[in-house]
Amino acid sequence: MSGDIDFYFDFSSPYGYFASTRIEALADKYRRTLRWHPMLLGVAFKTTGAAPLPLVPLKGEYSYRDFERSARFHDIPYRRPPQFPLSTQLAARAMLWLQQSAGSAQAVGFMHAVYRAYFVDGADISQPDTIAGLAGALGIDGAALLEAASSAPVKDSLRTEVENAIARGVFGSPFVIVDDEPFWGFDRFGQLEAFLRDGKI
Repeated sequence: MSGDIDFYFDFSSPYGYFASTRIEALADKYRRTLRWHPMLLGVAFKTTGAAPLPLVPLKGEYSYRDFERSARFHDIPYRRPPQFPLSTQLAARAMLWLQQSAGSAQAVGFMHAVYRAYFVDGADISQPDTIAGLAGALGIDGAALLEAASSAPVKDSLRTEVENAIARGVFGSPFVIVDDEPFWGFDRFGQLEAFLRDGKI
């Protein structure tokens, strides 16, 4: 089989950030089309009864250590954000609008900029000024982006995107589905590559 790679992520997910730095190379290597799906973990957590890792007793301190260790192991720039987790609705809506209005390349560039701003520079990506500034640095009209991201159609698009993700069984970030095979977590990328290479595991 040679279907698309569907990559689901939340902008507040460190593992989603790590995976975003690697998934394009995998897609290129195995000649698969990559489809990006911003989502909201908070909605998935309501379905599963889960919570953000840092807020879970015992797991919280471990997760912070693992974020930093994973970044070092994979040589990915990372710094713990001052505010974590935070709302990512605006960033997700902005990316969806860019996908719809400007195409994948500009949307993906924006996605990488948002992730770097949050997990490298410590910027508060829940703030409109931050999102507009990141867009402006990419040559995108920040005011237009904010207006569109606050519109009812784009809000509805994100709601539908999240509902569709959950309907497909997506409950975490990153979450990859390829040829109907699901992979949850950056630590499953070795298995993902084996599947892309061999068509099975």
